[in-house]
Amino acid sequence: KDTLAKSGTAEKLFSCFCKQLEAKGMITHKGTIVDATFVDAPKQRNTRKENEVIKNGEVPEEWSENPHKLAQKDTDARWAKKNQETHYGYKDHAKVDADSKLITDYAVTSAEVHDSNEFENFLNEEDQIVYADSAYVGKSIPQGVENQVNEKGYKGKPLTEAQKESNRKKSKTRARIEHVFGFITGSMHGITLRSIGINRARFNIGLTNLVYNMCRYSILKRKAPLTTG
Repeated sequence: KDTLAKSGTAEKLFSCFCKQLEAKGMITHKGTIVDATFVDAPKQRNTRKENEVIKNGEVPEEWSENPHKLAQKDTDARWAKKNQETHYGYKDHAKVDADSKLITDYAVTSAEVHDSNEFENFLNEEDQIVYADSAYVGKSIPQGVENQVNEKGYKGKPLTEAQKESNRKKSKTRARIEHVFGFITGSMHGITLRSIGINRARFNIGLTNLVYNMCRYSILKRKAPLTTG
């Protein structure tokens, strides 16, 4: 059961293809963008009590006694609300090369996990500049990596005009990751799942990110043919 999903195959294929892209000079690491997007899963018709049990990381007793029912229930997906929109499922946390708009790393979590959760895990000595929206303010950035995270205003301390202008300049690059999610949504219909459980979610989202990179590579190659060897 879930043998392929648990094997790490999607992660291995994604990493292998990224290494080939780097070897071709298509991933520069000159600029890195980090963001996350919801990946909606089939909504579960659970009672409020069942949802509370699941939220605590447990499985309702009735489900445990009924393997057939349990097989149809997703105990890993979670509800989350952002900008007045409610989502149920998971998140695709992505690290994107600013120059090429290729995904260089990713992580999959349940939907309620904050966007910035994987930020520090993504950055390394290869990254020169990091861009992100204000949700990532305050996160640790490795020494030598230029911080281009949008600043955040607070109650009683709004952003100055200079900070707003700085954010606008940063956002011109940061917004490139929205093109990535937009392509996956519009051209690949890939921001939804029909599977159950975090293992299958990681597998399916990983393959989606890999296929996106293949599509993006094809586009980049047509724009600027590369020599091999």
